[in-house]
Amino acid sequence: MAAARAEFLGQSLSAATSPSVSNAIRPAAGQVVALFGKKKAAAVAAPVKKAAKAVQKTAAKGAAKVNRPDNEELAKWYGPDRRIYLPEGLLDKSEIPSYLNGEVPGDYGFDPFGLSKKPQDFDRYQAYELIHARWAMLGAAGFVLPEAFNKFGAVCGPEAVWWKTGALLLEGDTLKYFGATIPLNLAAAVIAEVVLVGGAEYYRSTNKSPLGSDLDRLHPGGAFDPLGLAKDPDQFALLKVKEIKNGRLAMFSMLGFFIQAYVTGEGPVENLSAHLSDPFGNNLLTVLQGTAERVPSL
Repeated sequence: MAAARAEFLGQSLSAATSPSVSNAIRPAAGQVVALFGKKKAAAVAAPVKKAAKAVQKTAAKGAAKVNRPDNEELAKWYGPDRRIYLPEGLLDKSEIPSYLNGEVPGDYGFDPFGLSKKPQDFDRYQAYELIHARWAMLGAAGFVLPEAFNKFGAVCGPEAVWWKTGALLLEGDTLKYFGATIPLNLAAAVIAEVVLVGGAEYYRSTNKSPLGSDLDRLHPGGAFDPLGLAKDPDQFALLKVKEIKNGRLAMFSMLGFFIQAYVTGEGPVENLSAHLSDPFGNNLLTVLQGTAERVPSL
């Protein structure tokens, strides 16, 4: 009897990991009924069914999450042969943590502090990074474009420089862009931010949006992809990589804008124009040495 039980469990576990789990379990279930009777069969089979469901759920999650490198372009960014943060010779792929296996976009095998060892931490940090990256890309565009418009002909006033916008609102003034007054004060700006940003984050975290439910929390697609850019799975996988790469660059850009504003008292467009007009007289070294003709105002 013990040998029969062991044989059944072995067959059931192998069936649980096979591609056609349900079809493979049916013969084994018949053996259980014959050996133990219906009541005992149900008790013995319950853990096996639970394990089979867990295997199926994990496999489905992995299939949805992993974009297998089935062509040369995808293989550059996904899978064990993807690009890593240091070239071969300086970093061996065997030194990369096992949990960084190239399944997610932007995985270069870099986690020096082991922050993502636990799967739940990995998923959480991935979400944090991607959301901050998207905000940084929007913020970088908002820092640069109004100042550029103002510098090259549009009448936007001092609020075209990003850090002066907040100062005007704190002083109780209204904003003007392209010669038009924007009826927005500090209270209205805060309320709008809480409602719009907080609402978007609520729908993302609960996965219950007016535009659809049960969507991918990080890459929902559907109504959130009106141009259909992600219809092709391979193209979608490459777009994910491009998004996180540009987002990381935008986060560093935002940090640079903050430091530039503090040191020079100018916006990024003005800093760039001054540097291009006199690269040797206006650069990082001359600013740090105090030889550049500008005075910090922050």
